[in-house]
Amino acid sequence: MTSTTPVSAPASTAPRTPRPPSAAAPAPTARRSARRRELGAAGALMTPFFILLITVFLIPVGTAVWLSFFSDDQPGLGFGPEHTVFVGLRGYTAVLTDPTFLGGLGIVALYCLIYIPLMVVGALALALLLDSGVVRLRATAQLALFLPHAVPGIIAAIIWLYLYTPGLSPVIELLGKADITVDFLGVHTVLPSIVNIALWSNLGYNMVVFYAALQAVPREVIEAAVVDGAGPVRTALQVKAPLVRSSTVMVAMFTLIFALQLFTEPMLLGQSTPMINSRFSPSMYIYDAAFTRNNYGLAAAASVVLLVFTIALSYGITRWTNRADAAEEDAR
Repeated sequence: MTSTTPVSAPASTAPRTPRPPSAAAPAPTARRSARRRELGAAGALMTPFFILLITVFLIPVGTAVWLSFFSDDQPGLGFGPEHTVFVGLRGYTAVLTDPTFLGGLGIVALYCLIYIPLMVVGALALALLLDSGVVRLRATAQLALFLPHAVPGIIAAIIWLYLYTPGLSPVIELLGKADITVDFLGVHTVLPSIVNIALWSNLGYNMVVFYAALQAVPREVIEAAVVDGAGPVRTALQVKAPLVRSSTVMVAMFTLIFALQLFTEPMLLGQSTPMINSRFSPSMYIYDAAFTRNNYGLAAAASVVLLVFTIALSYGITRWTNRADAAEEDAR
């Protein structure tokens, strides 16, 4: 009997149909659509920022620059009708050659030299103490230190004006019983008194900024320093403080910007001491020019000068910090 062996069919040699390009990779139109959606979402999120930037910064700055080129003039020896005339850079020349404005810049510079180091060092020291665990009831201590910042600046100035005024202040009365005479609003003490008000109001806020930065420091780094024999002080100064350097620069820059706008404290203290005049600081000079002398062109020019001065100092601090960071990276 003859057996029949099945013969397998030959493999098909027909070419395979290639997959469409859309299955291998997204089409260019799909990528463009996804990109447009991302840009739309980013634009929607950034729109409130740009609205605020234009409304509260660019428009006021543009208005100040425009007003600084004009001045109100009265022809006919001051008896004619007042009209606005273009004066060009005359307002800037008047501001930069005015001894009272330059003196106000000098006072603010001295204020910054006293206030900024005390603020940065004091806030960082308090944050390091809270982070070390030495202070008990940490949350209560943070709240107590932050509460003065919640008090409006004008209220804080009024409180301290009461404490600085002879005949009203219980502090001065207590010191008098100990035969200690202190004039907090004297020629040599009025600026430290203003610094004290600013420190009392803002020290707790900056302490919270530093404390939040210290919470991000890796605990492994601190534990390694302790294992290597570093004590609490050495750990704080040589391990923790360098790791929050970016926060230190930020606090110093913001403190500088707010210090250059010194206004509320001397404006109120000036009601009780002749050591503070109406043009004590650049901001008070601007206020006096606009609302006392009704010279809005001069006030606008002084505002632009103060803005440029602030931007220049902030830019200088940023560049110096970037160079220091780059040098440190190269040294490593």
